[in-house]
Amino acid sequence: MTVTDNMLTCNCEGCELKSLFFENVSTLEIESICSRKVEREYQKGEIIIREGAEIHEFIYLKSGLVKLYHSGSNSREQIICFALPLDFVSLLSIFSEKRYIYSVAALEDSITCNIKMDEIISIATGNGRFALSLIEKVNKATDRIILDFLEVKQKRLYGRIAYILLYFAKSIYKSNSFDLPVSRKEIAEYIGMTVENVIRSLSDLRKDGIIKIFGPKIEIVDEGKLARIAELS
Repeated sequence: MTVTDNMLTCNCEGCELKSLFFENVSTLEIESICSRKVEREYQKGEIIIREGAEIHEFIYLKSGLVKLYHSGSNSREQIICFALPLDFVSLLSIFSEKRYIYSVAALEDSITCNIKMDEIISIATGNGRFALSLIEKVNKATDRIILDFLEVKQKRLYGRIAYILLYFAKSIYKSNSFDLPVSRKEIAEYIGMTVENVIRSLSDLRKDGIIKIFGPKIEIVDEGKLARIAELS
């Protein structure tokens, strides 16, 4: 798919990157990075990072919602995690690999902020505080993936479905009514179940009056009961 590459106006004073970790670099370095960064717009469904591509940029999600996923030997996708604004979607590979070991695709219309890796490496090499800040963010991203994986895997089917619905409601949309950004197939890939199991579980939750389903829209009617299912099932 075609990606629109837009050179949008850069406002360093209001740049999210500055508040995230550039407090560890000089004003000159911030201005240098800010003047060279590129913001790219992606439509829902477009590939942002393709598995196997060479790593040339440090990529930060400015707005939208994306999924990180790996394609197995059987061509089946395994969703690693979802990334929100302020997340660094290239962080898991940039210091350990020369090529990406996962893909990133937009689940909603999204904007990324892209910075040349050479510039990031140059600053990290000469600035210990900046390098430590990046290491901390890599560790936090990895810890979050591991904890989410363990949280999902220790649950049975209904617990996994309840967990993912509450995740979208609480962590992403901050509302009990939202358009599900992923297909039943993608949910199945993320929680390690079959598509048929996902469809049946959602239908059962609807019949029990815990959720309502209107096409892609999900409404959590009984949050307490759904939370108990997520915790106990």
